[in-house]
Amino acid sequence: MDERVREHAAVLVDWSARVEAGDDVVVSVAEDAHELGVAVAEALGERGANVTTLYGSAEVSRAYLKGAEAGSEGGDGDGDDGDDGDGDGAPSFDDDPAVERALFEAADAYLRIGGGRNTTASADVASETRQAYAKARQGVREARMDTDWVSTVHPTRSLAQQAGMAYEEYREFVYDAVLHDWEALADEMAAMKDALDRGDEVRIVTERDDAPDTDISMSIAGRTAVNSAASVAYDSHNLPSGEVFTAPYDTEGEAFFDVPMTIDATRVRDVHLVFEDGEVVDFSAGAGEGALASVLDTDAGARRLGELGIGMNRGIDRFTDSILFDEKMGDTVHLAVGRAYDACLPEGESGNDSAVHVDMISDVSEDSRLEIDGEVVQRNGTFRWEDGFEG
Repeated sequence: MDERVREHAAVLVDWSARVEAGDDVVVSVAEDAHELGVAVAEALGERGANVTTLYGSAEVSRAYLKGAEAGSEGGDGDGDDGDDGDGDGAPSFDDDPAVERALFEAADAYLRIGGGRNTTASADVASETRQAYAKARQGVREARMDTDWVSTVHPTRSLAQQAGMAYEEYREFVYDAVLHDWEALADEMAAMKDALDRGDEVRIVTERDDAPDTDISMSIAGRTAVNSAASVAYDSHNLPSGEVFTAPYDTEGEAFFDVPMTIDATRVRDVHLVFEDGEVVDFSAGAGEGALASVLDTDAGARRLGELGIGMNRGIDRFTDSILFDEKMGDTVHLAVGRAYDACLPEGESGNDSAVHVDMISDVSEDSRLEIDGEVVQRNGTFRWEDGFEG
């Protein structure tokens, strides 16, 4: 085993999840992430944790959803065709499945290790099926997010292919991003967190000849930004990380997202969103518009913002079509439609609620500025506290 696999496991267990002796930990391991799963199990055993392992297979999930579609179409012979009654033809799923929810309600931590065999394994699952399944599992999702959860990936050939990189090259990229001095990066990102915490309004502007302009404003008053330093101690749940994010509201204007992404196994690029009164009222995409429409139609909250994130990890130096890495990259900002994270909200206040949380990314390395209360905090990707900033 490459020693960096064990180092990755140690960062995940110790720095990110802060696992202690006696903790009940659920570990989901994707098909080709076996090696990291083994290293994580070993680390958890050494620390005296209790482990329950799940097989996190996209191919298994796809088979289940396709089976549900077939059952819905064929019926079971008792006069019930399996439809959920809303007329959209989607199969019905058990609302809030009790066994899975109980598993996460009993867990102290949940570690998700991605790295499947096929990044588009579920490409042929109907969007209506995805929506129905996401809505039915909202209680499970809430229980899982109440744990000390952390998501990471093991470098696999499928992810390397998706990133357009040789496998060996991709492994170096992943370990450069994961095996990081996280405490030092947290100190660097604190300035951005402080600026957002003090602010009331954020405005993002891009003006380019070869793409639609962005000019979007949103309120952040009363919100708390998260210094996402790859640890639950920072209310951060991704490894790698390296962003500062908050939960905006009252969004107005339009935004263009030029970084390609994969949504529900569909390639999506050049997304344009128009907001009025905090809600998406118009949208388009250069590719994958159907997948975007499916997300926005999931529920009422899917047309409102749940997150504004500012990438600050300059160790991530290229786009890889993986949101885990791309949204953390320096010189980027991202907005997510859907669910807002509780860590950004005042105690007792609920933010935007949705069964989805989908991030979209803009490259702000040129012809752009980010303002907080009218003051430019970042211009052309450079922050005001960095060398080279032009106010």
